[in-house]
Amino acid sequence: MPDKTARILIVDDARSVRNMTSDCLKDMGYVLVDEAVNGEMALAMVRAHKYHLVISDWNMPVKTGLELLSEIRADKAIKFTPFLMVTAEASKENIIKAVKAGATSYIVKPFTADTLKTKIKSLIP
Repeated sequence: MPDKTARILIVDDARSVRNMTSDCLKDMGYVLVDEAVNGEMALAMVRAHKYHLVISDWNMPVKTGLELLSEIRADKAIKFTPFLMVTAEASKENIIKAVKAGATSYIVKPFTADTLKTKIKSLIP
């Protein structure tokens, strides 16, 4: 059974995607869910709090999800934070980029709540 006290960060510039993801997490029983609208805001939050999972969009203004992931992986204090990349970029090249940058897992938009729940269950022990 997953740890429902896990702290999770949703990073997406689209409010609708943040809301849907948050609703899905809450349906699963997670209550410590934070949100950021871009990678720069998210990086500050990850450095300030211990997150059990970061769920991040790829394409965002200010700092992309890939830039966020690269900076997290380069920071010794937070580099092992599980990272789920969420994007409409389904090309094989982009999946390889995300994996090489250190994404723990990858999900393509649009996705269903069931797909998201399955990914989350595999990422949070």
